[in-house]
Amino acid sequence: MKTQRARLLLPAGLGAAAAMGQAPFDLPLVMLVALAAAVHFSAQARTVRAAALFGWALGFGYFAVTLHWIVSPFLVDAARHGWMAPFAVVLIAAGGGVFWGLAFAAARKLSAGPWALVPCWAAIELLRAYIFTGFPWAAPAQAVVDTLAGQALAWTGPHGLNLLIFAAIVGLPLWRWPARFALMLPVVTVLLLPPLSPPAPLSPTVLRLVQPNAPQHEKWDPEKIGVFYTRQLAFTAATAATANRAPDAVIWPETAIPWNLIHAQPILEEISAAASGVPVVLGVQRTEGGQHYNSLITLGPQGQVVQTYDKHHLVPFGEYMPLGDFAARFGIYGLAPQHGAGFSAGPGPALLDLGPLGRALPLICYEAVFAHDVNAAPVRPDFIIHATNDAWFGTRAGPQQHLAQARMRAIEQGLPVARAANTGITAMIDPSGRILDSIGLGQAGYIDAALPLPRAPTLYSRTGDLPLAVLLAVLLLAAFARRRRNNSD
Repeated sequence: MKTQRARLLLPAGLGAAAAMGQAPFDLPLVMLVALAAAVHFSAQARTVRAAALFGWALGFGYFAVTLHWIVSPFLVDAARHGWMAPFAVVLIAAGGGVFWGLAFAAARKLSAGPWALVPCWAAIELLRAYIFTGFPWAAPAQAVVDTLAGQALAWTGPHGLNLLIFAAIVGLPLWRWPARFALMLPVVTVLLLPPLSPPAPLSPTVLRLVQPNAPQHEKWDPEKIGVFYTRQLAFTAATAATANRAPDAVIWPETAIPWNLIHAQPILEEISAAASGVPVVLGVQRTEGGQHYNSLITLGPQGQVVQTYDKHHLVPFGEYMPLGDFAARFGIYGLAPQHGAGFSAGPGPALLDLGPLGRALPLICYEAVFAHDVNAAPVRPDFIIHATNDAWFGTRAGPQQHLAQARMRAIEQGLPVARAANTGITAMIDPSGRILDSIGLGQAGYIDAALPLPRAPTLYSRTGDLPLAVLLAVLLLAAFARRRRNNSD
């Protein structure tokens, strides 16, 4: 048993090294080399069980380091939730490891050679994005968003790019020199070069993005509420940062005000007055028919609510608890809400019509993680609004990785993203994923940024994940057929 545990230290260490590809480290070449080394050593796992354990340990090390920030939400109210923090890290790393263990086990079971790992690994990452409401955070494709390779997202989407990355990872230890050099040269090039396309042209529309910087442990403090609200009002009413024109709309982050919408009308009128009547999009909690929603609203010139969008992809154990009313009897709630089962889900993706500014697809916080949800918009929007409260995610890795996700959605759709984050990182992102202007973590302020024009619809925005799912099914069936043929010989 001790020898077996020692054998798992190697893949766990390589997984931890591979995590250096993700923010805040941003070293995708290290990720590539570490995972390629893991594939090489995985050949020593001769049985399905050994392969599963190897893959699980690799995933455990990778997700433990990449998602270490997951402790942050539990430390906001440490007296109440702090005891859960270490369990959260271990469980999420172990859960991610299960997926990778299944990929390595399936590849070994197929006995179709090392290349079987490519579709198995890609398929399990695709499954991770959908099953149990999905959690595609920290996919290898996320690590290359800053590079030329990341531009492939417009064609392949995140899961197709995963497939290409896994093909490179598996190929590196298999090919001999000089064939290995011939593979490494283009791979290294696309992982080192920045995007080559020119910056997107700018529209005449100017958006003001507001960042109040309300730390989560102070956000609902009665003594601090007025400070953060007044700060946002002042930013909204401030003289235009650009010399030539005032903003055409103002965007506040998720849950930007602490009052429930049903009690907030005087506040909304005050906000609209500060904005001089231009549209304001802001996050608010609301109650209707006994259900609670995490929402974005658009305000008209007199503070009237013109449109409402309710978040539909909620965070399990954060915004709602499975069997929440039952769990509430024992004092167990989600981290964000304090009422039974928590928030209710909205009906699905919808657009906000901002008149001459165009139509925006609203994403609230966690919703920016799901490429397929963005693809599910009823019609193509002109831009994306991402309103988030990343104060939950800590002060380093979590917010930076969440920003990378928003940049991925921009590339995949060929659309600009206007991102307003409570504690940062607020940013204007162009359709190639470039950050045109931003406010750093832990800063209060606002930016007036011209909205980039959208690009033509991308291939991925037209097709979604279905073609990749069909391709993976064909590859896996081919591997299975080869295994049966080999066994019958």
